[in-house]
This record gives sequence, structure tokens and C-alpha cells, in this order.
Amino acid sequence: MRKRTRYSLLLMLSLVVALSVAVWLRKTAPPEAARLLPESDAILYVNLKPIRAVTHFDRPQITHDPDYQHFIDATGIVPERDLDSVAFALHRMDNPNGPNGPVAYSEVFEGRFDGERLAHFLSGIATSREQYAGQTIFTIPIEGRHLRIAQLGYDPLAASNMPTTEQIHSILDRYHAAASPFSGSSLLAARYSDVPLLSTAWGIGHVALPFSESGRIRIFGVELPLAADSTFVASLRPGVGTLRLRVEQIAPNEADAVRSVQVLGTLIQLVQAIQPNMQAHSEKDDAEAMRDFTSSLKIEQRKDRAVLTASVPIALLKKVVTPDTSSTQP
Repeated sequence: MRKRTRYSLLLMLSLVVALSVAVWLRKTAPPEAARLLPESDAILYVNLKPIRAVTHFDRPQITHDPDYQHFIDATGIVPERDLDSVAFALHRMDNPNGPNGPVAYSEVFEGRFDGERLAHFLSGIATSREQYAGQTIFTIPIEGRHLRIAQLGYDPLAASNMPTTEQIHSILDRYHAAASPFSGSSLLAARYSDVPLLSTAWGIGHVALPFSESGRIRIFGVELPLAADSTFVASLRPGVGTLRLRVEQIAPNEADAVRSVQVLGTLIQLVQAIQPNMQAHSEKDDAEAMRDFTSSLKIEQRKDRAVLTASVPIALLKKVVTPDTSSTQP
């Protein structure tokens, strides 16, 4: 009787341990949308649900342009309301001046979609179709590129505007393989462990590619003292009334990290110095949020990494993600 009780307790304990390990693996593993992405130069991921919960960016009533409104009417999908998460793979193009531009994208979208209405809409605008792995890939010409879209299930979507079908095929292959929690591209395997736990949005790899010009990074017309092929790990995660921003540049060596910290530190001091002048031309709430953000900016060197941190006020986040309705209302 005692032996039977001992075996029962051991069995229960084993089940509890196995369940705990499974839950831990799922919590520390990359999101499925990111795991489905093909090989790439960078990955960006955003979980929109917590951002929508604190900013309510889906609530403002705005007038969309005709094409966007036609998509909403035909599919019933309102992206601001129905999209829950999105993962982007960034692909550097060999010829940045070619017809495909400097960067191409592969994407996985997760949300609440009407699969039948969406399939009907895609069928109506596609110029060709391909059957692959039991899925239909729709090809839609957009601005000189061919956008390929496939429904992974009733809700998830995959898309790619790469010149070849390799990337969209890779996404479908990964989806049908029912991959393990730690599968994914080589970049995801190498760098996801650097992403802070519970990050709402993050990017790894050459995430500055969309802002690159002539090999340098330009944001809002300002050239940063960093090469476009610099490797970054960037993240946003919840704090108390704020989001914690963290951007790490992984430099080739410690000396390069020191130079990045020195130059970026000077830029931060300059921004903080001119902040009072910027406040004079802004609304009070916007000025306070920007002041809190700029005053929290810090950069330091940690071996071969330059690490920038800041606190992003929720009010500033709302300003960034909420549509401006001032010019759209009749």
C-alpha cells in the first residue's frame, strides 16, 4: 500500500514538473509568428494587444483613403482593431537602387480575421495563384513588386514581397512542420536570448536597414554615426506607467563600442540641452512626455556593446500610435 502511494506521488510530481517545464518553454520561446519567418537580415516583432490596451489606438474614428476603406468593407477587417501581433523579416537587396529597393519584407500576421471573406477579396485582386503545401498563394502587383499572400489557417496570414517564392514557401513549410518552441531562423536562434523577457516589441539583427541610405543610418533626416549593417537588439517592455526602451549595438570590438558611446552620448546631451526650446512649441502634455523621455535617455558601454536605455511615457506612446484625426474629420 505504501509503495503504491509512493508511486502515485512520484507520478503526480513528474506530471507537475513536466507541465511546469512546458509552460516555461512556451513563455521563454520566441512567439510563433517570429518562428515562422524565413532566413533574413533582421526580425521585428510587435505584440499589439497590450499596446492597444493602454493607448486605445483603435478607438478614434478616422476617414481612410478609398483603397484602404475598400479593403475594410470587403473583408470586414479593421487592422487597428483586429490585428493582434505581427512579425517582419527584413531582407537586404543586392541592388539597393533596383526595382525592389534596398529592403524587402516577409511578414506573418496574427489576429481575428474572417478567412472566407479575405480569401474572396484576395481572389478578386490577385493576378495569379500558386498551390503549395496545400495552401493557395495569391500574387498581387503593388508598386512594381509582387506581393505574395497566403492564409496559414483561418486567421494567420503570411506575406512576402521578395522577388522569388523561396521566402513564402519557407513560411508555409515551417507552419506545416508544427515546429518546436525553439525552432526558427538562424538569426532568431542566435539573438532571441538577448531580448529581455516580457518584451512587447523587439527587433534583432540589422534592424536599421529601412533607415539606411548610402551605407549610413538616417532617421528623420539626421544621420547617425552608425553603419547600416550594425547589429542591434532593441526592445520595449512594460514598466510602471512607462515602457522601458533598450537598444544594444553589438560592435565588432570594445574599442568600437567605446566610440559609439562617446558619439551617441554627445548627441543625447545635445537633445537634452535643446529640450526646453522644443517645449515652447508643443502642447503642455506633449512637452512633459517628451521631457520625461529625453531626460531618461542614457547610454553606456558594456564590453563590446553600446547600450541605450530610456523610459517611454504612455502619453508619448499614445501620441505615436494614435492616428491624427484633426485633418480627417469632415
